Amino acid sequence: MRTDFDPAAMGGRSFYRLLTSVVVPRPIAWVSTVSADGVDNLAPHSFFTVASVNPPVVSFTSVGEKDSLRNIRETGEFVISLAPENLFEAVNATGTGFTAEVSEFDAAGIAREPSATVRPPRVAGSPAALECRLREIHPVGDCFVVYGDITFAAIQTDVLDGDSHPRIDKLRPLSRLGLNEWGTVGEVREITRIRPDEWPGHYRGDQLQ
Repeated sequence: MRTDFDPAAMGGRSFYRLLTSVVVPRPIAWVSTVSADGVDNLAPHSFFTVASVNPPVVSFTSVGEKDSLRNIRETGEFVISLAPENLFEAVNATGTGFTAEVSEFDAAGIAREPSATVRPPRVAGSPAALECRLREIHPVGDCFVVYGDITFAAIQTDVLDGDSHPRIDKLRPLSRLGLNEWGTVGEVREITRIRPDEWPGHYRGDQLQ
């Protein structure tokens, strides 16, 4: 038995709560920007993904008009820092609805470090940061999808396995779930993809019975 939900009948805010409890876990883009007046902004956005491999492009969605979006429109630059488990309370604190004149870096006591290719700073305590220049902003309903070309990636050396592979057990990324719930990495499982000439390989359909 299932319970049916009609988005049109429920209204946007009610269905939003259901949607964000079903589309889980969601990685967090911890987005830093600088306003035209020079104020550093830092905010978590949990609608975040890779949009293109070549060229490397990431995207995040601003739900409504927020400081991150306005600053990116003004300057064309932003940085996405990974939101790590050990900075859980700091990440949450930067989601506070401060006025545009307040820097979340300062309000939450978060250390900055300079970026290599853009003006907005990175989060010094984050193990990974992607510096971005604006590609485009695409409005969708009451939201705005922001696409950024990655101009530089900075990864802490001690989280790398060899030269270029960040280890998930070292990154320890946070994710957003429903309501006020957050997720951590938990158990990590590995499985190789099956090539057509190997089918069924290690797949066993009887596991679904």
